[in-house]
Parts: sequence; structure tokens; C-alpha cells
Amino acid sequence: MDRTQKAALASAGIGALVMALKFAAYWLTGSLALYSDALESIINVAAAAFAFVALRVAAAPADDDHPYGHHKAEYFSAVIEGALIIVAAILILRESFYGLLDPKPLDAPMLGLAVNGLATAINGVWAVALLGRGKAWRSPALVADARHVMSDVVTSGGVLVGVALVAFTGTLILDPLIAGLVALNILWSGWTMVRDSVSGLLDKAAPAEMVTQIRTLISDHGEGALEAHDVRTRHAGQATFIDFHLVVPGEMTVKDSHDICDRLESAIEGAIEGAVVVIHVEPSEHAKGRGVPVV
Repeated sequence: MDRTQKAALASAGIGALVMALKFAAYWLTGSLALYSDALESIINVAAAAFAFVALRVAAAPADDDHPYGHHKAEYFSAVIEGALIIVAAILILRESFYGLLDPKPLDAPMLGLAVNGLATAINGVWAVALLGRGKAWRSPALVADARHVMSDVVTSGGVLVGVALVAFTGTLILDPLIAGLVALNILWSGWTMVRDSVSGLLDKAAPAEMVTQIRTLISDHGEGALEAHDVRTRHAGQATFIDFHLVVPGEMTVKDSHDICDRLESAIEGAIEGAVVVIHVEPSEHAKGRGVPVV
């Protein structure tokens, strides 16, 4: 089990603890907002489980049927998580609507706020830690899970404010009203996650700064070649596929051109974690004069 899988498994465990605390807060108060928050936590646990399964699949080595590996499994997890967030938001909106029609007083609101606040604090610390690890390890599944947990923190924050206002002002309608407003924010978060994950499934190019870094590496380590053109990139989970055409003098031997390719591959793969480099060598008459100059 690699580090990303362990992180996903830990996320599921923390999610289960937070869910239990939030349902306890709802049981203590009878608050619709706290109940909606607890519902969203169920989705968190399910999403973390999906992330764990996706990471297990993505870690499988390439085979005859999947020669480029299984990296894109992480994007499917992120799409599912985004869809689950949208479902949670719709459920919360539904409960909010019925709560507006029949608002109810709260029981033991201070104790419920304390329990929910503890759950929110645990979630907030874990979301920040998980997001940092997901970005550092370039794992779409972990980043999606972290954003999902962070959306839960936002939800809980709004819910805590709503329940506190109900407790101090006696305005019962604020309980379902704030729950509904926070659900709209969750809905947007889910849509953003689905949109970004679909871009990954459609072979979205690497970020502009990474492409610039690749072109610089080619220029700095391609001594002996004339130019490189048609530089292309695509992300697939934790892997970044990079391919380009390398123009060399027509009289250069196969061995010499191969040595240049080896040098370029080592430089790029050493600088960019998860890089998979493919280079097509061409003779000088194929130069386009607008590629990456080699120094």
C-alpha cells in the first residue's frame, strides 16, 4: 500500500469519526442545520472510500490491455466525489425547504455547537494536511477528497453560525435558511470538481509553468541537437506524459542521437516527478525553425 492509498484510508477513518460526532450534535439539538451537516459527512466517508479504491487501481502497473497504465482511475474517483457533493447539496436543500415550512425550536444548542465545533476543527486540520499532500504527490483523487472535506468545513462553519444565531435570537427560521445557503456553496464546489476532473479525462495539457520548464530543460540539455518542436504534454493522474520531435544533424549516428535522447529523458524525469518522456528523432531537413532552440 503506497502513501496515497494510506492517506485515502486515513481520510475514510477520520470521516467516520467526524460523521459520528455530527450525528451526536444533531441528536442533542434536533437542529435541521446540524442534521444536514451530518448528511454531508456520510458523503465524505463514501467519497474517501471511492478515492482509496481509485488509488489502488491507479497504482496497478501497465499491462497488455492498458499499456499506458491505469493513472486515469483517479479522475473517475474525483468525478464521482464531485457528483456525490452535488447529491449532498440537493439533500440539504430539500431538508432546508421543509424546515422553512415548519421551523422547530432547538434542544441543548450549546452542547450541540461544542460537539459540532470539535468535528469541524478535526475536519479543517485534516483538509489542509490532505490538500498539501495531494498537491505534493500530484494525486487528483487526494486533492478532490481534500476539497470535499474543505467544503464540509465550510458547511459546518455556516451551520455553526446558523445554530448560534437561532440559540441567541430565537429566530427559528434561520436554522433551515442558513443550511440552504451553505448547500448552494457546496453545489458550486461539486460542479467545479466535476468540471476539473473531466478536463483530466480529456487529456488536458500540463500547466503553463510546467511546459515552460520542460522547454527550458530541452534547451539546456539537448546539446548536439538542432531544435525540438511539437512539444506536447498531458496529465493522467500522477503521471505527466511528454513527447516531442528532436531534430539532429542528418549525418549524426543513431548512437549519438540516442545519447542525446537519454540525456534529455534523464533531465526531464529528474526534474518532473512522474514524467514519461517519448522523443521522436528527425534529420535536419525536418527542422521547422520555430521549435525549441538547443544551446
